[in-house]
Amino acid sequence: MSRLGSREQARDARFKRLAKSIDALADKDERYLRHAHEIAALRRTAAAGLHAICSDFVDSINRLLSRCELVLDPPGFSLDAYREDAKNLFQINVQGRILQIEFEASPELISTEDLRIPYTLQGVVRAFNQELLDRSLIEEQLLFYTLEKDKKMWRFFDGRTYHSGAFDQEYLASLMEQLI
Repeated sequence: MSRLGSREQARDARFKRLAKSIDALADKDERYLRHAHEIAALRRTAAAGLHAICSDFVDSINRLLSRCELVLDPPGFSLDAYREDAKNLFQINVQGRILQIEFEASPELISTEDLRIPYTLQGVVRAFNQELLDRSLIEEQLLFYTLEKDKKMWRFFDGRTYHSGAFDQEYLASLMEQLI
């Protein structure tokens, strides 16, 4: 009889541990969902920020132009315009010289697959004109929205030179200068 009681006590203890672990899953799932919602909001904000960088660049150059105009497509961007499950595309064009910015969510909420710095959005920046297209050449660099320690930023990465830096108006100007 004592052996049967001992088995029941062991089983009860085991079931209590299992029940506690199952209850902990609910907390873990809630934390994951909360984190996923935070990352989704961060991605929308980052996409709008990327468009703002491009828009500010276009506006800054257009103020100085007298004979032609840089065009940003789309001309406006809202948080709701970001597509979580598809590629997003911005394009800056001046007389057939094109900077194309394509980005999407990383497969995981936060990744380090293609860059050592954790990131949540990934993409590519392409620079081309007709002359480059005729030679089947398109300048291409990787793009990431990184989550560095206390700083979140858009960063480009050149896989040929391993050069990396901020995706900003200076970067866009350097790409456009190569096309002109």
